[in-house]
Amino acid sequence: MSRVPSRKPLYNRRQVGWLSLAQLITWGSVFYTFALLMEPVERELGLTRAQTSLAFSLALLAEGLLAYPVGRWIDRGHERVVMTGGSLLVAACLALHSAVHGVTSFYLVWIGLGAALAATLYNPVFAVVTRRYPQDFRRAIITLTFLGGLASTVFIPLSAWLIQSLGWRHALWVLAGLHLAVCLPIHAVQLRDAPPPVAAARGSDTRAASVYLRSAPFLLIGVFVVGMMGVTAALPPHMISLLRGNGLAEAWVIAIPASIGAIQVLGRLLLFFFEHHFDLHLANRLIPVLIPLGLAALLAGAGHPWAALLFVLLYGLGNGMLTIVKGTAIAQYVNRDHVASLNGALGVPTAVARALSPLLLGLLWSPQAGYTWGLWLLLAMSVASVLALLLAQRRALAVA
Repeated sequence: MSRVPSRKPLYNRRQVGWLSLAQLITWGSVFYTFALLMEPVERELGLTRAQTSLAFSLALLAEGLLAYPVGRWIDRGHERVVMTGGSLLVAACLALHSAVHGVTSFYLVWIGLGAALAATLYNPVFAVVTRRYPQDFRRAIITLTFLGGLASTVFIPLSAWLIQSLGWRHALWVLAGLHLAVCLPIHAVQLRDAPPPVAAARGSDTRAASVYLRSAPFLLIGVFVVGMMGVTAALPPHMISLLRGNGLAEAWVIAIPASIGAIQVLGRLLLFFFEHHFDLHLANRLIPVLIPLGLAALLAGAGHPWAALLFVLLYGLGNGMLTIVKGTAIAQYVNRDHVASLNGALGVPTAVARALSPLLLGLLWSPQAGYTWGLWLLLAMSVASVLALLLAQRRALAVA
């Protein structure tokens, strides 16, 4: 282990704190509130569960398709326009959502929300702090994820209360107002004075982002990010059924998934306070291993409650810290100057993985075997992803 002396952060804590608040509101009011809107929207519009689920898939697809152009705009110094405009679009789409009366308008609203999320969630804000704080972007990203990790803890009860008290249509007006009153001013004020585009700052000899798209480290990190995204997206919608199948009492079945957000934040806190005691690249190798270890524990102890508890602990800690590894891997092992464009290039395959993996896990479920075959597949995917990151590290560090 290599020890690095503790030091003051090289990033603006106040700015990162405000951007973190915007992440909390955006994740909570859109991403996590969708599950609470499903049933009342279905009842009022006469939709099936498949029809409402398609709206969220369309949002994910729109987010993925726009990730690369959004990244290019940020790399060119337009981060303030991108994220402020994204907040305005979220507010507009939530307000329009309150007026939908048919499936077509419902889908159009969620496509618009997907486009807005491409400009406001982790990918763009991670790129912003990487460009602004190249010497301390990892610590800034860890700080950003503290509040983001609590979005479900805050907004699931808040949105549920708003829907119950006001009805889902008026609840959406309140959520839209939050974006206009909080997120939009944060992005408009905090993102002034963006760093200049790379070409303007460093001259014409700067390599284009397209060169790095064909490099071995980028392709390997792409396998890592997309593979891990597929694994972590597959589990949440099946978590309740999976835990029930593992023999846990109903109280634990409900309590454990609700606690995952807090466990994720705990993992990020551990990383924030203790990672300076470890070699950075060693930490990046070890953190993703927690995901396959959790899956292996679940498979090895099938039917035993201890296995489910160990799985959720390892998965929660691993997934919390994995967000930081995924968010910094491109900058650390490929290129910092074009980080937004390069991360954006993974948008479409990531969106496909997020959309298809829950379906695949459901198709592999059977009354006799439960989730066993699906868990074996996820274990294989997570191991392959870990190995891809290891190879990317070796290729990048050998050249450095």
